[in-house]
Amino acid sequence: MFYVIGLGLSDEKDITLRGLQAIKSSARVYLEAYTSILMIDKERLEAFYERPLLLADRDMVETQSDEILRGADTEDISLLVVGDPFGATTHTDIILRARSLQIPTRVIHNASIMNAVGACGLQLYNFGQTVSLVFFTDTWKPDSFYDRVKENVDLGMHTLVLLDIKVKEQSEENLARGRKIYEPPRYMSIPTAVSQLIETEATRQQGILTADTTLAIALSRVGGGDENERIVAGTLQELLDHPADAYGQPLHSLVIVGKRLHHLEVDYAEAFAINPMTWRETAKNVYKCILE
Repeated sequence: MFYVIGLGLSDEKDITLRGLQAIKSSARVYLEAYTSILMIDKERLEAFYERPLLLADRDMVETQSDEILRGADTEDISLLVVGDPFGATTHTDIILRARSLQIPTRVIHNASIMNAVGACGLQLYNFGQTVSLVFFTDTWKPDSFYDRVKENVDLGMHTLVLLDIKVKEQSEENLARGRKIYEPPRYMSIPTAVSQLIETEATRQQGILTADTTLAIALSRVGGGDENERIVAGTLQELLDHPADAYGQPLHSLVIVGKRLHHLEVDYAEAFAINPMTWRETAKNVYKCILE
């Protein structure tokens, strides 16, 4: 059996009982280590699971899946994924490969940012399409995400923006020269994300992201408890001007608030607002939310 097991959002204790049982029954256990990260290191996971973990980077998962799947037709093999297994298309692809080899598969779900984002007070059924925001470079500033955001904005829906992470990435020079030298990990911060959103709006000029009147909510380490989790709400400009260390440690996510904003959402998220008065006034006057 080939298991793909969600680990949840925080630490070793987020694993489900069903997932832990599958790990303990497996001949080999791989830890996918590039689409997301946990708040703890591999050694803590190994101590809790009482099993050694094999790190599976992007190259292994995407081009060497046969090695991961080796023997899964006769013994249990597990691939551990931060969050939920279907939070990344990569995991769908490896399941399809297993099926093509007639290997039995089973997915064990867990919490991910896709549902835990409700911690910010916005209601999940008011969310539209989720988008990813990658690091801009001097020569590469992809803006296809903007079209998805606009579709959400036109419908009044909230947009969850997943911020880029760079793990085991090569520089253009090392890639061109074929050198297996990797850059230090990088995680997009909230100020960088907001700055790129404002820059993209300046280029596209469709009026969907206005620095002073578009509300947004920043989240980091959701599910990590009071000592780790951070949620900060405000206008895009307020988030840009806010101290970077106020957003906590990565990983970070951002929600662009849609115009179909309910007064209960405003009330709940006000507790996270940089300026509660500005938060409520913008919700009332710009978003036309009827507040009590």
